[in-house]
Amino acid sequence: MNSIKLFPDDGFSITATEPWFKVKVQLLLSYIQSFTVNVSSKVDEIVFVDLFSGSGLYSVGHQKEIFQGACLASLAAGLPISKWIFCEQDAEQSKALKIRVNKYHRGKNVVIFDSPPEELIDKFRSYIPPSKGNYKVAVLCLVDPFSVEIPFATIDKLAGLGFSFLMPFTFMVNDRLNYRYYLDENSEKFKKYIGEGNFQRMKDVESNEQFYKRLMRLYQNSMMVTGLNSAVSVHKLESKLMDLPAYSIGFFSKHFSTRAIQEDIKVSEHLQFELF
Repeated sequence: MNSIKLFPDDGFSITATEPWFKVKVQLLLSYIQSFTVNVSSKVDEIVFVDLFSGSGLYSVGHQKEIFQGACLASLAAGLPISKWIFCEQDAEQSKALKIRVNKYHRGKNVVIFDSPPEELIDKFRSYIPPSKGNYKVAVLCLVDPFSVEIPFATIDKLAGLGFSFLMPFTFMVNDRLNYRYYLDENSEKFKKYIGEGNFQRMKDVESNEQFYKRLMRLYQNSMMVTGLNSAVSVHKLESKLMDLPAYSIGFFSKHFSTRAIQEDIKVSEHLQFELF
């Protein structure tokens, strides 16, 4: 397994975060590696899409430790991926990402978009070759905005294009941005994220833990209704941003075995955690 590389401060945008993010990036890279290993013999081409790439770098402790996000880590991992598509709406972060890709991975086939994912469906159709006849293409899409920014309708459209999804269910959940914030103050965005019917099923929750557990169950059910196989792993969490004992990573695919790919993930025993 490739380790997450540390970087010097290059003066461009870097996203400050907590120490557990580095573990999360390593887990995501493990999934990406497992996916490519499992599907490479079954397809002619593998495309990796990161819908929320950020600047490509994170920092912990006032930039004392700067490490790569999943997008740069996937470029450095030596995987049989033919094309990378990175998406980042923020102009400053997108500029930093372009500079870093050009500096460290100039020879790779990378496209960077700066539009919201819901506006990129047609571009994905243009840039990603479709599976046709004996020619098979596998697309792994990482959805990691650390928010509830992505409408489920967009995920449904991407599923229709044959995408498989890697989704860490991580977003702010604490005393200030608690379950009532998502169900009341931020209800319109959350309703789009989880779907109208599921939103109504969330309204009687009474704690952050209950909110998160029900969200996971309802979202997983919705993905299966969409026709996707599903596998969810649970990982211990110590965070002020997410005041929960654990978070989940979902892997969803219509064309490939989610269980086989998840079973290949070699995670240290102390990271395995039974949810609540």
